[in-house]
Amino acid sequence: MNPDFIKYQAQTSPYPLGMEVSHAVGSYIYDTNDKKYLDFVAGVSACTLGHQHPRVNQAIKDQLDKYSHVMVYGEYSQSPAVQYCKLMASLLPESLNKTYLVNSGTEAIEGSLKLAKRVTGRSQLISCHNAYHGNTMGSMSVMGFEERKQAFRPLLPDVDFITFNNEEDLQKITTRTAAILLETIQGGAGFIQPENNFLQKVRKRCDEVGALMIVDEIQPGFGRTGKLFGFQNYDVIPDIVVMGKGMGGGMPVGAFTASAEKMDLLTENPKLGHITTFGGHPVIASACLATLQELTETNLMAETLEKEKLFRSLLVHPLIKEVRGKGLMLAAMTESADITNEVILTCQDRGLILFWLLFEGCAIRITPPLTISEDEIREGCAIILDVMDEIMKKSNN
Repeated sequence: MNPDFIKYQAQTSPYPLGMEVSHAVGSYIYDTNDKKYLDFVAGVSACTLGHQHPRVNQAIKDQLDKYSHVMVYGEYSQSPAVQYCKLMASLLPESLNKTYLVNSGTEAIEGSLKLAKRVTGRSQLISCHNAYHGNTMGSMSVMGFEERKQAFRPLLPDVDFITFNNEEDLQKITTRTAAILLETIQGGAGFIQPENNFLQKVRKRCDEVGALMIVDEIQPGFGRTGKLFGFQNYDVIPDIVVMGKGMGGGMPVGAFTASAEKMDLLTENPKLGHITTFGGHPVIASACLATLQELTETNLMAETLEKEKLFRSLLVHPLIKEVRGKGLMLAAMTESADITNEVILTCQDRGLILFWLLFEGCAIRITPPLTISEDEIREGCAIILDVMDEIMKKSNN
């Protein structure tokens, strides 16, 4: 299969991992030779409930027996999407009560930026250095990593950048600013958490100048940090929440949520302020609803913090300089990209899936399904430590 994979399917890098996938169940992915791999990545934080979760699978099958796509977004009342948005409103602060369902995280970012400009009548957007919010043109414009952008310029004008956790930079948010967009935990930059009430200070500055605060929950969201959304750990309420990845239990989806007052501005002046054919797709929305119900009706979110403690207690090794992140959004930091690469690639050979972060070469991504068991955590960490022991032994010879 791999030669055809390379020949006919467009690639994102010159060196794809190339595993030929047969099937996946729970915390494991199986290749076409029936070798199993313990999954510490969960489709890059997308498979919140692991692979083939019974509740999600059943919801998809039940909806397929009723109807699939029937109309472009926002014209017909379709139960899965309506139920989902209603449940979401009940779980968020009162001012975040209306949700627009789209197809991906990057489209949700695009919609949130449009909404911020529509609400404020302003043009300036502010993001953070080393931020990643997606790869479409608008999302790329607020990506704080020039190396990935320069080949595609010109991008959106009037975009400025601050340094995450730098309070002095908040003065760049002015009465010209439509919105500041932040990840609640910086993902591609190395799973960096806000410090010294940074998000609260962003909120205060936005209130002072009338700018909107948009939080990107595409990676931290849906229980991965012990709360439904990362911002709920930091005592702050944004104007717009953007979500994706773990929202659909492995299905492609995104959304942005704001107040009804703000969101309704997309319906007029002009009409069709944001439109999508497949957003709110009933099969996808059914998977989202099942995922959200499972998260909120079980102890999975609380257990995430206990599993974090277990990871931190096990991942102690001279090659690990620190473990960053929160909950099951963790990054084991080594002293060099070469060590990180060797660990990730060798662990895959040994049956453990790890991955990289976009901009921080020393980071080993550890974002398993929230359903991962303690025994599976121990199994995977033992492989990591064995591989690191071998690397150290080689370097000492």
